[in-house]
Amino acid sequence: MTVHTEAEGDLQITIKDALDVRKFDGDSHGLSCMKAVDFIVEEPDRYLFIEFKDPQDPGSTPERRCCFIQKLKREKLDETLKYKFRDSFLYEWASGRADKPVDYLVLIALDSLDAPMLDARANALKGKLPVNGPNGQPWPRPIANSCAVFNIKKWNEKFPRYPIERRSQSR
Repeated sequence: MTVHTEAEGDLQITIKDALDVRKFDGDSHGLSCMKAVDFIVEEPDRYLFIEFKDPQDPGSTPERRCCFIQKLKREKLDETLKYKFRDSFLYEWASGRADKPVDYLVLIALDSLDAPMLDARANALKGKLPVNGPNGQPWPRPIANSCAVFNIKKWNEKFPRYPIERRSQSR
């Protein structure tokens, strides 16, 4: 069994049995003009584009937390997330690696996000990607197979093979 442990700020994800795991955000992709998701995970039948947002990071200031929540409520965060997916997809496609369906998974580490709010964010984001093509019809070659938004609790329920925990709480 191959196990990868990756961190983004105070969050850590453990990924078991993936074909490949890449930390993608940062300088590693080499194009500062492009936004990037935090991680790309290759499974036998799909890619996972994973983005972490952590307004509850212990190192975050109350002002930063408040600003994040305002961006979330005003749907400004959706714009950032849209470009992270699109630029990452374009990069992977141009590199010849977008040869399997792609699922876009966003973790917003905010305990107060409930299921209706998570669903609303996922639905808004699906419309911006777009998951469906013109007139709501499926693309001949899908851009995104699916899109979902989670808090830590929901993520760990849905992906027990890829648990997320706070590094500050595991020390």
